[in-house]
Amino acid sequence: MTDTVAGRQPTQSLPRTLLTGVQMLFVAFGALVLVPLLTGLDPNVALFTAGVGTLVFHSVTRQSVPVFLASSFAFIAPIQGSVQSFGIPATMGGLMAAGLVYVVISQFIRLKGTAWLHHLLPAVVVGPVIMVIGLALAPVAVDMATGETSDAIGYGQALVLSMVSLLVTLVLAVFGRGLIRLVPIMGGIVTGYVLALLMGVVDFTPVEESAWLALPSFTAPAFNWAAILFMIPVAIAPAVEHIGDMVAIGSVTKKNYLEKPGLHRTLLGDGLATSVAALFGGPPNTTYSEVTGAVTLTRAFDPRIMMIAAVTAILLAFLGKLGALLQTIPAPVMGGIMTLLFGSIAVVGMNTLVRAGHSLTAPRNLVVVSLILVFGIGGMQVGGGQFTLQGVSLAALVGIVLNAVLPPAKEGE
Repeated sequence: MTDTVAGRQPTQSLPRTLLTGVQMLFVAFGALVLVPLLTGLDPNVALFTAGVGTLVFHSVTRQSVPVFLASSFAFIAPIQGSVQSFGIPATMGGLMAAGLVYVVISQFIRLKGTAWLHHLLPAVVVGPVIMVIGLALAPVAVDMATGETSDAIGYGQALVLSMVSLLVTLVLAVFGRGLIRLVPIMGGIVTGYVLALLMGVVDFTPVEESAWLALPSFTAPAFNWAAILFMIPVAIAPAVEHIGDMVAIGSVTKKNYLEKPGLHRTLLGDGLATSVAALFGGPPNTTYSEVTGAVTLTRAFDPRIMMIAAVTAILLAFLGKLGALLQTIPAPVMGGIMTLLFGSIAVVGMNTLVRAGHSLTAPRNLVVVSLILVFGIGGMQVGGGQFTLQGVSLAALVGIVLNAVLPPAKEGE
């Protein structure tokens, strides 16, 4: 039953509210577990930290914004690189620091507004940094899709699995309607998994050896300066994107969340959710556009619905066989979806540049964008030992410095 009294959000009966909350988790589930599966983290921990992070966000924002927080795609490539270089505990330490960057930015916004942020991080810096995040480890996606990372799956089988998974994801994303359009990743994974079962390349040993109920494999963070310096700049792009996320959900609910509860509160909630996630060994949290789409479709504006989704995620985290089942998904299935995922992140960066309307052939802009892309994608490295800058971190720092020291572009550039 709905209530449309003037000035109030529609309310629902308790059973319908519970059902809608579970549905919101279903919409987010495929993307939520994809990040840990791609980065070597535990999917049960990711479920737990998504739930806890969402509750942290709603406590900071006083239950005023109908959003669900879960695994951030922007951190996939950096986490993969950091785990390979520094290990999971040090990566968690870096991610905790990245969350604290959000907290610092939120307090600057509270005191100074947002003008300084746009001056420090204009589109000519943020756009190419997002592109680097998407493209830096694109070869990893291709290796997974072609079976290079799978001993038991040959090239031909891997290519069939990855391309079918990719095709289904594309079809659902482009041609799907209603809720189906909101779960293209889950659709691609399920189809690829069923095909892998028919091929006989799924190993159920982890499921057989796992318990029905089990504590998630929490990992405590360790603090390593190299890992922290590697990860901190990665937070820049998602922090800037957070503004767009709040505008998007505000346009759906017809509320201005940048004013109430305020951008400083929503960004603070996002940052604390990310740091808390890292404290348990989970991936960084971010607001999910899939869930925003579901809110648009269902008109479910009550923030309590997202808290129900959060509690459901926490409960599912203790199902040991669920996490083990997710880990049996063959790498080529994930690789096929990663090829689209990494490319789409790069397109978001391109769109950021296009919307800004700057001429990319103007000397100043050409220098900034070119060096960010080449340093970030090409693997440039500065320093050594504990104080090594490379990848996204180096690219972001180069962009910020060049933007600060180069003279402003002339009118029309």
